Amino acid sequence: MSKLRRHLSAGINSNVETRNLDEIKSKTGNLYESIAIIGKRANQINITLKEELHSKLEEFASHTDSLEEIHENKEQIEISRAYERMPNPAILATQEFLDDKVYFRSSEDELFS
Repeated sequence: MSKLRRHLSAGINSNVETRNLDEIKSKTGNLYESIAIIGKRANQINITLKEELHSKLEEFASHTDSLEEIHENKEQIEISRAYERMPNPAILATQEFLDDKVYFRSSEDELFS
C-alpha cells in the first residue's frame, strides 16, 4: 500500500456520514464556498489516486498470453480491490477540510488588502 493511500485513508470510514452543515459553513462563512473548496480538493485527490493506480496497473501490461499472466492478474485484481475499498475522494476531502488540513484563501481578501 502506498504512503499516499495510507495517509489519506488513515482512520477515515469509507461509508458516507451525515455532516453538520453549520460546521462546514463556519470555516469560510459561506456554505457554498466551503463546498466548492471541498470539491476542488476532491478533484485533486482523485487525479492523484487515478495516476497512481494507472502507474501500478501499467506494470502488468503484457502483450503475450502465458501462465504467468494468471498470477499477475491476481495481483492486478488485488490492487484494484484495494483502491475500490478506499474512501471516496469527496469523503477524504471533506474530512481534510474539517480537520483544517486544506489551505485556501478568499479572493475577497486579496481585493481589499
